[in-house]
Amino acid sequence: MSPRVLLVNDDGPPGPQSPYIYGLYRHLTTNLRWDVKVVVPSSQKSWVGKAFHIKEITKGRYYYPKEPDGMGEVSSASRPLNEGEVAEWVLLDGTPATCTNIALHNLYPGTIDLVVSGPNLGRNSSAAFAMSSGTIGAAMSSALSQIRSVAISYGTVLHPTPNELFEPADILSGRIIQYLWNNWGKDVGGLRNGEIDMYNVNVPMIMELLKLEGIDVHWTHMWRNSYGQLFKAVSAPDATSTTGDVPTKGPDVAGQHPAQPGGDVSKDEPATLVFKFSPDIQPLITPSFGSLPVGSDGWAIAKGHASITPLRACFAHVDHDPAATGTESLRILKL
Repeated sequence: MSPRVLLVNDDGPPGPQSPYIYGLYRHLTTNLRWDVKVVVPSSQKSWVGKAFHIKEITKGRYYYPKEPDGMGEVSSASRPLNEGEVAEWVLLDGTPATCTNIALHNLYPGTIDLVVSGPNLGRNSSAAFAMSSGTIGAAMSSALSQIRSVAISYGTVLHPTPNELFEPADILSGRIIQYLWNNWGKDVGGLRNGEIDMYNVNVPMIMELLKLEGIDVHWTHMWRNSYGQLFKAVSAPDATSTTGDVPTKGPDVAGQHPAQPGGDVSKDEPATLVFKFSPDIQPLITPSFGSLPVGSDGWAIAKGHASITPLRACFAHVDHDPAATGTESLRILKL
């Protein structure tokens, strides 16, 4: 039986900052013939993790994508489809996790079997990216509502990514999602009937996708890595803007561009507590291959392979002491 799907993302509606969502939507609905609802942020929301809006009022509008690229009209009220429009989507002025929760519990309560989050513009392999990812955050929001979820990310390798790679990536992603839906794994600690909470999938956008045999797909674990400085101080003339030059694309693209010249706080200028997001994370995107743990998601994408990583919707604990699995008395810490 085909699942009823909610499609979310963190890149927003179709456009230069969100080039992949419409293609995957068309593949799921046209080729797989799945029933798909779409609720996405009204603007780009990368790097926000699983944050929710709790004080802001979340407002929404309706969106009507058209062929061939999904660009469409926005309306404050629901209306019948006009000629050339393929569906009615919902845009919310909220985070990706907010979109998921509102869709599951307010817009389509009790009618969604599977949440697909993505495809993200850029990889979400490794802990450093995953812990910051709005794409994974939206899927995690679904898992915490006990709904199956799959996060999909298209890793940027070629600049710019050739358009002819879009469709084969969608086809491969559709095959992976369909396989996972029909063969969902077990986890004794899972939130939902002993099932795995969610999966994180990464597909590298490389020319090998065009080959008849395609690319290999690996079961992986997450590469545990870290990052350093993500923000730079800006001088007083730049402090008039509170937004700064925030990267509008995924981690692959943001990481290609180190901090922009100019605007750094000089020792001769008065100190100001003003900073802007300016990551220099090239080592996370192009690490030495020997530093990557074999079988990790980072290792797979470096080899030009897709990865599937089963995840739990939690900050996993560490059994640092063998006694931690024993009786209650053994678990008491004696100082």
